[in-house]
Amino acid sequence: KQWYQRRVAITAGIGISTAAQIDSWYKDLVKPSWNPPNWLFGPVWTTLYFLQAVSAFLIWKTISFKKVLPWLLFFGQLALNFSWPPLFFIAHELLWASVESVFQALFILITLVTFLDINKLSGLLLVPYLAWVTFATFLSFSIWKLNPEMEGLWIVFNEN
Repeated sequence: KQWYQRRVAITAGIGISTAAQIDSWYKDLVKPSWNPPNWLFGPVWTTLYFLQAVSAFLIWKTISFKKVLPWLLFFGQLALNFSWPPLFFIAHELLWASVESVFQALFILITLVTFLDINKLSGLLLVPYLAWVTFATFLSFSIWKLNPEMEGLWIVFNEN
């Protein structure tokens, strides 16, 4: 229960810290025609976080904390999930957020496959999450490509 409450608090903190950016910086970015409306992201992420929580609960009911790898993978993908919004919305690092999203999708895939071996339903509950993050990865890369003049807070590559 405490784990879930901490997760909700962290998620809310990230959401609050990025909300101001959506109405200012993000609205001015060039986006692809297939970019979803802003109102869709909240319900989608709420649903996906619920599915992740149920998936983790099923794993816990099946193996408790007797196996380390499934939990390392789960919390690893969760850490990547929490690191994307600050990279994109606060640091304005469109490229690095996109690269991070690729790693997140890979971690989700590995977590999903690992969970399938332990509890089939638990793994299947992560399929929508993987699908959305894969879509979001393509969206993130597309936004980066459509906004070549956008420089983030940390400029690593300089073409000059």
